[in-house]
Amino acid sequence: MWILVSPAFIKWFTPKNMGGVTLFPFIILKEERLKTDKTFLHHEYIHLHQQAELFVLLFLLLYAGEFLIRWLQYRNAREAYRNISFEREAYDNEANYDYLKTRKWLAFTKYW
Repeated sequence: MWILVSPAFIKWFTPKNMGGVTLFPFIILKEERLKTDKTFLHHEYIHLHQQAELFVLLFLLLYAGEFLIRWLQYRNAREAYRNISFEREAYDNEANYDYLKTRKWLAFTKYW
């Protein structure tokens, strides 16, 4: 896993309010200060595990598909994003720094 700081990439690839993107094996951050934000990084580490178990491409397809379904459901991009199962797992466990030690295989499915 590599942590990179690339404001230009983030600006091009994500909405303004996102601080980073995880694309296995990289965590790409918008700001240098996020390198020391333990909770933020742990959220991104959870995404690394999700992507690794789904071989990245399947993760991206499921993530995009679920975003579309949630967007149709909520008619709001922010609500759709927050209700994607991958995000719900990461947000629910981002402050539990032992979570990845006990996380079960395909744990995100519990959030469907």
